[in-house]
This record gives sequence, C-alpha cells and structure tokens, in this order.
Amino acid sequence: MFAGHFGVAAVVKSKTPELPIWSLLVSTQLLDIAFIPFNLAGKESIEPIGDGGYAQMMIYAFYTHSFIGAMLLSILAGFLAVEFWGKKSGVIIGTVAFSHWVLDLIVHRPDLPILPGNAGGLPLLGLGLWDSVFISILIELLLITAGSFYYFRHVLQSPELRHRGKAIIAGSLMTFFLFLSLGIDVLS
Repeated sequence: MFAGHFGVAAVVKSKTPELPIWSLLVSTQLLDIAFIPFNLAGKESIEPIGDGGYAQMMIYAFYTHSFIGAMLLSILAGFLAVEFWGKKSGVIIGTVAFSHWVLDLIVHRPDLPILPGNAGGLPLLGLGLWDSVFISILIELLLITAGSFYYFRHVLQSPELRHRGKAIIAGSLMTFFLFLSLGIDVLS
C-alpha cells in the first residue's frame, strides 16, 4: 500500500492548493517514517510470510502503527502544520497522516495494536485485504489513478497556477514513480 498512500496525498492536494504537495506526501507516510528509528532500535520489524513479495508480510509496528500511536503522530503533525499554514491546514495534515492507519487497517492482516506496545494484550486489528493480492493491487492502482486524475485536473483547471508546466512535469514524474513503485512491489 506504499504507493496507494501517496495517491491520497494527490487527491487532497487537488482540494487544498494552499498546502505544498511535499507536506501531504510526507503526511501520508509519517507512520512509516516514524517506523524507521523504531526498526533500527529493534522495537518494530517486518517479517516476510513464506517467500515474501507483495503483501506477503507481517508488520510488527506496535508503537508507530498502534491506533493511539497513529493518533498521537497525526495530532503532532497537525499542530506542526498549524504553525506553518494555519488551523484548517493543520486539521487537513493531521487527517491525511491518520489516513495511513485507516488504509493499513483495511489491507493489513491483524497486526495493528490499539495501544502502543500492544499494552494490555488487546486483539490486533487488520481486515486482511492483503490475503487477496489481486484486489489489494487493484485498490492501490485505483488510489494512484484517482490521485493522478484529481491532481492533473486541478493543475489544468487552475487559472492562478503560475508554474503550470512545472506542475505538470512534477505530477507526471510523481505518477510514473508511483506506478513504478507498485510494479516493483508486485514483482518482488
């Protein structure tokens, strides 16, 4: 679902032109960015299932991807965004950051805890869409396609966009790399 998260950022960008696209891209990946130091510290990990490959993994991210951990990271991102772009943008950034957890809930097998560190040993969450690789790939393709469509529609319809050519080139590159990323994930 790596590339699919970015599709969400592109859709939101089309509706919130005041926010820089980089802020939305980072927001959609904030939980995975936070995962890196936890992984390096040995607190979180990714384990392949069988031979591995697309959707063939269990992710043990009991801090960054717990419901409460995701909420706290999203709130922190929102407060930080308020400082740069105002209250409305802070709410949007926080919501986009939390969308990562919602999408992960849909695709992950039950590996998402409610409380950080899986405190209390509550049941792990995950609806397991990854068990159907074809449908999972299809949904990710739809997210990338929707993001690209809405981003380009915004760029082409926006009369005040001064650097339309640069936006089209950047959007084309982003779309290419998102589809390439998904392709590499699928073929791995």
